[in-house]
Formats: sequence, C-alpha cells, structure tokens
Amino acid sequence: MNDKELVAHEVLGLVKNNMTVGLGTGSTANLFIEALAKKIKAESLNIAVVASSTVSQLKAQEAGLNYISLDQISEIDLYVDGADEITKELEILKGRGYDLVREKLLAQSSKSFIVIGDKSKIVSKIGENYPIPVEITPIAWKITKNIIENIAENCVLRPNAAGDAFAITSYGNYVLDCEFKYEDLSKLANEISSIPGVFEHGIFLNLAKVALIANDGVIIKYN
Repeated sequence: MNDKELVAHEVLGLVKNNMTVGLGTGSTANLFIEALAKKIKAESLNIAVVASSTVSQLKAQEAGLNYISLDQISEIDLYVDGADEITKELEILKGRGYDLVREKLLAQSSKSFIVIGDKSKIVSKIGENYPIPVEITPIAWKITKNIIENIAENCVLRPNAAGDAFAITSYGNYVLDCEFKYEDLSKLANEISSIPGVFEHGIFLNLAKVALIANDGVIIKYN
C-alpha cells in the first residue's frame, strides 16, 4: 500500500453510520471514495455523500454511493479532501483545480474537515510550491487583476487545458494564479477577499481539524 492509499484508508475510521460525507477531488480523494464504497458495502452503512466537483460526483456515482446535491444540505458531518499545500499550523492551499468555491463551502459547513496527503504537500509557508489561486468574475476582470497586482508579485490568468482560451470555473469565473510576498497569511487572505471582483481564493484558514500525512508508510497527524 503506497502513502496515498495509506491515508485514504486511515481516515475511513472516522466514517460512522448515518453520516453525510463530503468528497474531495484529486488522486488521494479518489482513493478515499473507492475505499468508502467498499466500507459501506461491507458494513451495510447508511451514508450520503456530496461532492466538491463534478469529477468527484461522477466518481461517487460510478462507485454506487448515495449521492445528494449541495442544495439539499445545510451542513455535513465529515469532509475529506487533499490539498495542494499544508503547513504544520493547518494552513491549507487549494484550488489548482476549478472548484475551490465548492471545496471551501464543504470545508466551512462540515463538523470535521480532514485533510489527507503525503509528505510532498507539507510546506513551511503557503505559496512555497504553487501560486495562490484567486477566482474572479469575468466582469471587468482586467480591473480586478490590476488591483490584485498592487499587492501581488505576479498574477497570471490561468489558461484552459488546451491552452487556447481562459480556464472557466464551475461558476463561470476566471482564475488568477498569483505569487505574493507576505508576513501574515490571515491579513493577506482578508486583503484579497476585500478586492471588488474577487469571488474566492484558495487560502483555507481555521477550517481543517486534522491533517493526516503519510510519510514512507507512517501516518503523521497535525492538529
């Protein structure tokens, strides 16, 4: 069992009967979805699931899980997802995909948000390995980008996979991938949020309860 499989199976112990579980997106989250489906079948559990993306929704439905839509819930019991970066203080970076708003909604509405990953995700500071995504509305996007660049070192409008147009999120927005120099991540998050035209950003603060990190076969727990 590799490290991603190890953490995906480790978090299964937190799943209890009659829960509503939020499903993350990505390779590690996919392993959790597969393991969850097997657990539900083996133990005849009553579990409803919601998804952080269309990709994880399809994965859940293919696995035979009891999928419900976001508009049917006001809160969930457990949300399990990976991350792009994680600090030991449980600061999280997400959003390299296109559904960071749904991811943040699930993280905010969950009684317990558990982040899973391997040691490659641990950083000393958010933004160390990846730019910070900022989802912006298409209306006057150049103005929004220009304002953000007042506090950013660099901002690039994300292209789509084919490279022939802009990437479009689930909500019909654009994404700026930005590099910042900062001392206080909370202050930076608030500054970004206050800019007109900003829909959401990929900084997740005070949301994760626990991070389960696999390091060469050993689970490290940050909380």
